[in-house]
Amino acid sequence: MTRIPATKAARQQLIVDLLTRHSVRSQSDLLALLADRGVTATVSTLSRDLDELGAVRVRQSDGTLVYAVPAEGGDPTPRAGDGSAAVARLQRLVRELMVTADATANLVVLRTPPGAAQFLASAIDHAGSVGTLGTIAGDDTVLLICRDPDGGPAVAEYFTQLAGQSA
Repeated sequence: MTRIPATKAARQQLIVDLLTRHSVRSQSDLLALLADRGVTATVSTLSRDLDELGAVRVRQSDGTLVYAVPAEGGDPTPRAGDGSAAVARLQRLVRELMVTADATANLVVLRTPPGAAQFLASAIDHAGSVGTLGTIAGDDTVLLICRDPDGGPAVAEYFTQLAGQSA
């Protein structure tokens, strides 16, 4: 189980992750999602966090209003929802950036062109769990640590298949 420290930075990052993976319609929905992950916050704290994160309410295609946060890298486009956009982005980046995938035990090494590893690792992190605890990125190498002690080959195969699928 992931342990989340009781810090403002950890809470705000969790809020960003939740808002990009779930359609959050209200602050009470967000408080419940935080509580499910062992994080308690007051309504006023949550309101301040949402304000500091630049969260806004946007209308989804079905007409419902949900919270969204700005994209990364200064892109002001709000990110909201069910995580499908993050998975689609991951697939596109894997197709464009992954050169090789190799695995052993619970470790996977993805190779990229020089300078692309951190970009790919960030996309993996934002797409949600693919059976990994986390990523570590260098210049042209991403290390994924798998939850399953023998899960490396399956995760490497997932990325290999993801690269081969048409977008």
